[in-house]
Amino acid sequence: MVGFLSAAGLVGFLSEPDPQLQIFALRSANDNIDSMWTEFAAAVSQIEGLYEDESFPERELAALVAAKIYYHLQEYDESMIFALGAGKLFDIDRSGEFEETIIARCIDAYIADQTRTRTASESRDIPPDLDSSFSQSKGAASTSASMTSPVTPFSQSALPSRSLLSRQDSSALEEGVTDVGIASDGEQTAVRRLPPATKKSLQAIIRRLFERGFQEGAYRQVLGIAVEAKNLDVLRDTIERASSDGGAKGKSKPQISRGEELMDYLLDVCMNIVQERGLRTEILELILHLLASDKVASPDYFSIAKCIVYLGQHSQAADLLRRLVETGDARSRAIAYQISFDLFDNGTQEFLTKVINELPRTEEEKSEFSGMNGTATQPSHESAETANESTALLSEQDSSSGNAASTLPSRTKASQLPDEQRKAYNAISEILTGTKSLELNLEFLYRANKSDRQVLTKLKNSLESRNSIFHNAVCFANAFTNSGTTSDWFIRENLDWLHKAVNWSKFSVTASLGVIHRGIIGQGRKLLEPYLKDSQQGSGSAYSKGGALYGLGLIYTNHGKHVTEYLFDQLKKASSEEVIQHGAALGLGVAGMATEAPHIVEELKSALWQESAISGQAAGLSIGLVLIGSGNVDAVKDLMTYAHDTDHDKTVRGTALGLALIMYNRQEAADVLINGMLDDPNPTIRYGGVMALALAYCGTSSNKAVRRLLHLAVSDVNDDVRRMAVMSLGFVLFRKPSSVPRMVELLAESYNPHVRYGATMALGIACAGTGLEEAIDLLEPMMKDSTDFVRQGTLIALAMIMMQQSEAMNPKVVTIRKHLQKVVTDRHEDAMAKFGAALAIGIIDAGGRNCTIGLQTQTGNLNMSAIVGMAIFTQYWYWFPFTHFLTLALTPTSITGVDQDLDVPQLKLYCNARPSTFEYPPSMEVKKDEEPERVKAAVLSTTAQAQRRKEAKERQARGSDDAMEVDDDTAEKKADLATDQSKDENEKMDVDEPSEKKEEAAGKKTKREKEKVGFELDNMSRVLPSQLKYTSFVEGGRYVPVKKPSGVGVIVLHDTQPDESKVLIERQVKKPAPAQPRSTVAAPNADPSTPQQPQTQNTQADAAAVLNAVDEDEEGVEEAECPAEFTYESDGEDA
Repeated sequence: MVGFLSAAGLVGFLSEPDPQLQIFALRSANDNIDSMWTEFAAAVSQIEGLYEDESFPERELAALVAAKIYYHLQEYDESMIFALGAGKLFDIDRSGEFEETIIARCIDAYIADQTRTRTASESRDIPPDLDSSFSQSKGAASTSASMTSPVTPFSQSALPSRSLLSRQDSSALEEGVTDVGIASDGEQTAVRRLPPATKKSLQAIIRRLFERGFQEGAYRQVLGIAVEAKNLDVLRDTIERASSDGGAKGKSKPQISRGEELMDYLLDVCMNIVQERGLRTEILELILHLLASDKVASPDYFSIAKCIVYLGQHSQAADLLRRLVETGDARSRAIAYQISFDLFDNGTQEFLTKVINELPRTEEEKSEFSGMNGTATQPSHESAETANESTALLSEQDSSSGNAASTLPSRTKASQLPDEQRKAYNAISEILTGTKSLELNLEFLYRANKSDRQVLTKLKNSLESRNSIFHNAVCFANAFTNSGTTSDWFIRENLDWLHKAVNWSKFSVTASLGVIHRGIIGQGRKLLEPYLKDSQQGSGSAYSKGGALYGLGLIYTNHGKHVTEYLFDQLKKASSEEVIQHGAALGLGVAGMATEAPHIVEELKSALWQESAISGQAAGLSIGLVLIGSGNVDAVKDLMTYAHDTDHDKTVRGTALGLALIMYNRQEAADVLINGMLDDPNPTIRYGGVMALALAYCGTSSNKAVRRLLHLAVSDVNDDVRRMAVMSLGFVLFRKPSSVPRMVELLAESYNPHVRYGATMALGIACAGTGLEEAIDLLEPMMKDSTDFVRQGTLIALAMIMMQQSEAMNPKVVTIRKHLQKVVTDRHEDAMAKFGAALAIGIIDAGGRNCTIGLQTQTGNLNMSAIVGMAIFTQYWYWFPFTHFLTLALTPTSITGVDQDLDVPQLKLYCNARPSTFEYPPSMEVKKDEEPERVKAAVLSTTAQAQRRKEAKERQARGSDDAMEVDDDTAEKKADLATDQSKDENEKMDVDEPSEKKEEAAGKKTKREKEKVGFELDNMSRVLPSQLKYTSFVEGGRYVPVKKPSGVGVIVLHDTQPDESKVLIERQVKKPAPAQPRSTVAAPNADPSTPQQPQTQNTQADAAAVLNAVDEDEEGVEEAECPAEFTYESDGEDA
């Protein structure tokens, strides 16, 4: 067709009565719209009239032309409406700017329409009685402030979030006036509500898009649109359609189905992108439903277990394990064991107990839990004392909850189970109770302990022990360095330092034994028995006993069924001893974490009501630990009421922290409580509100939470609140550590030192163990800050970031380690900075240099214990004993492979990197005292010449001949020449010494460059998180992991040669033996380079004598003897 020079004639045809002329004009306009749209724009009303005329034969063509005209006019909403009216003439398969733009607008309109249909009750989980506990006006104001735009004044109306997955509900919009739309920049805008006919056309377009996606295999795109639109029906159809299409593209060995791949993708999107708690729960429930209905041929059981833990579906967890065990083959049992390890890493005590109760009970379990029925049946492999510890909590539950035990589901009798299944259920119970995981972690930390004794010794000698701050600093550094290693050599070998511990320093030192021996479940009572004497009888110190109770809780962190009864009784008995009550409350809270036991909560409330600041602080915090994440409304009301009634700041702070812990990971369900606390006039309660915001949205990277925290960081009038607000950014954003330096960059330059301190700790929390360059560059100038506590926070944050960083990974680690040593030895440095440096020395070498801070588990879920430990650790600002909580955040970095019998076989892993990249840091060089060399007396040249002339005259006087004189003269010249040469050599040596050092350094560098890439690792070796991508199991080996290692931890292996004999790794850690009478012979010091072996069996009695014999008010008491090392015995040895 010949091109038109002008469209005036075609525009005139639109006014003709003949439909054929009108159709000709529309077709010509459609074909040449890019050049004619300006002239046809004047007649767009006529084109709209043709579309609305039902008698016009080409109504769809008129709609398409109108859509293109409005597109060029940038009226995209109008263009979309007419494009929908064009029906099949709108070709979604054509690739053009117009089609792509309209398709994008249709998707946005579909998402907005689907989002609007969801009711507010489906996305909110606010209990009505909690909602009524706070003023509605305050809550509304706070909600508005939390949703304001970062560039909009907070006094103006709120703007909706940019995130499609965190939209506000739009049901409040007036009917027939506006609807939710999406502008080109991603902001929500108000658009005209779609008429029913247009909405029907929109649904048809979206169905066509989905069908095209299915045909092209673009399931992820369809899945993404369905998640944005919150349409579970489309999600279900997409996964079922993908499952029926067979294997995934690009996958060879092993073959993975599309459904399995898509479920993994959906799970990742759900856990890491979806911010709305209600939608996330519905998606996870859909995944579990698809698994139960066998819609997926080969589901990923490990992903399903991840969903089960998040939803708390203990029944489905038990069913999944039962199904795998009943399958009968070895690989299915190995998968069941691996899922059990994953459940243990991610589940709470209450959840795991319910899972165990729904599994078939074996004879071994019956004997272990016989205390529930009052029988005295004793386990055959443990002593009577261990049996009492194991059955304590269960008998306590019977006596406190009445017939609660009768409500447990019935379990299959052991006699009905085959031998293989009975063995499998025994192993699963051992895993779920934590016995196996803690045993393997303890073995690794003991075997691989690389702590440097010289560092702690130098730290102790550099800080004055009579200063309580410095004594606590050394105590915490020792506890962190040896956390979980059972190595208590520092306390045994430094009695003079130990004698200087008084009052709360003694409390902290005794509690540090719990940090060092953490994980020895079933034996904690024996270990701390000498410290648990009754102080009222004069046989012990109240501070030592309180610290021992606290340490006992730390040993049984989150696995306290063995000691909860004992700690519960101690809390009841210590009604008049606030120090003992404080330790018992903290220990009970840590050991009973997330159990939600009502009798424990009631006893802690009784301690709280006693109006004691010391015990009240611990009781309020412990209530939050026991009820963590439960959202218990009654407890929230009681704590809020008492926080307003009491006059003790410590008690208010403890209750505020308890409230924050109760709202852990509640997200939107915690908004009402958060708003009420942040609007409170009491700054301590507002402080707790900030902590509640941090814990409720921990790890979500929520835009709403980040904006609220930034607002509080610059607007609150209280320094403590502002400091906590900045620090909380680290909790919310720790899954995106690279974004935190940019977030706090300006805050780190604030005039307010509290804000600067918060910025340092936010970097440390979010970037722990990453060695992130941006964070280090931001912190380095702050090491010279003018405020002492800012320098303290900087050093602690740097230690967290530099954990397990070698010189090859980050060369700055050497400089930072030297700076820490310089700070503690500098007599002119402030005490606060020295305290921070001491903590940093312990943190950077935590767990014998084998631990890092892990706020999420290897499966990607939140690590509840670690997050709680880090949150309470930051409260050391107010109370030093809280520092020990950091041990809850320490995670061993090892890969430990176990076979189907849960044994640890000898095997090799391959790391495709240089050995120096991930090696341990070198030990501190000890300078030996050398005697000064005797300096030779200097001989002047004039003296030497005079001596030679004198000798020559003497020879002449004796009648020497001429030849001899010549020879003497020659000898003289030779001697002078030798002297000059030695002088030159000495000068040359002085000049060349620096160059020799340079050559030595260059030699090391060359050696590193020539180092062979690739080396083998033994089973149960240290593997850093950054080393995982280089590490793999040797191909073709006997043992094959049942799942791809996604992080450090326990990996269950499938034995491909079960009939052949296997070689196991010999255990080095042994269980503690019963305490023996004190011996008068002290144990000799062990070689620090080898694991310490037991010498005598008097450790506990001697160590207790040191802390109990010299109390804070006693003088002249005879010093106790040096305590020997704690004795361990293996399972097969007699105690």
